[in-house]
Amino acid sequence: MKVKNILISQPKPNVDHSPYSELEEKHKIKIDFIPFIHVEPVDSKQVRQQKVDITKFTAIILTSRNAVDHFFRIAEEMRYKIPDSLKYFCLSEAVAYYLQKYVVYRKRKIYVGKRTFQELEASIKKHKDEKFLLPSSDMLKPIVPQQLDKLGVDWTRGIFYKTVVSDLSHLREVSYDVVVFFSPSGIKSLYENFPDFEQKDTRIAAFGNSTIKAAEEKGLKVQIQAPTPETPSMTMAIENYIKEN
Repeated sequence: MKVKNILISQPKPNVDHSPYSELEEKHKIKIDFIPFIHVEPVDSKQVRQQKVDITKFTAIILTSRNAVDHFFRIAEEMRYKIPDSLKYFCLSEAVAYYLQKYVVYRKRKIYVGKRTFQELEASIKKHKDEKFLLPSSDMLKPIVPQQLDKLGVDWTRGIFYKTVVSDLSHLREVSYDVVVFFSPSGIKSLYENFPDFEQKDTRIAAFGNSTIKAAEEKGLKVQIQAPTPETPSMTMAIENYIKEN
């Protein structure tokens, strides 16, 4: 079945020419970006109630751009001047690059993973004597605390923001050929908004094993999967599917 329109369950990329816009132009399809989940801040009072004192840490583990934003927001709310000696452990190059919004990159000690948390472990292991803070949302992949415990480092999690289901009622009468999900939270949002959702002819695209599993647990058939050795990105997986159909 031909693909004419696609719904991406994330915000639109903040760049003029993203891989999605190239996909749209090349194959003459319509792509809409509607976030199925959004982030709400946790205030500094709630952070203190978690018994998290950000002044006591010598290193920060940053797993997303949201974690970067909300760590610096909380520091500002608490009027804490972040020392130059603080070490930053970033999950990916994208997160490390985003860090430049707040710090002078060349003057800080920044350690970067390639994409997965396991790839960051070697750097963390080399600095086992640090006291690590993990700013996160209320929804965190279990592998992160599991691996930190396995490494035997001194670490504390602080919930600095919350992941909240978005209101999608405006989509009730709208249909798409392909709906793309990037996290189990997106699947959860779909069914909280539309408990009676039936897949019918809608093709489901899912990024990551946990997202694929969450979709299949809801009885959804996943036709487009990423990352794979052949299609490391979602845009490549979608393009392959369009060509085949």
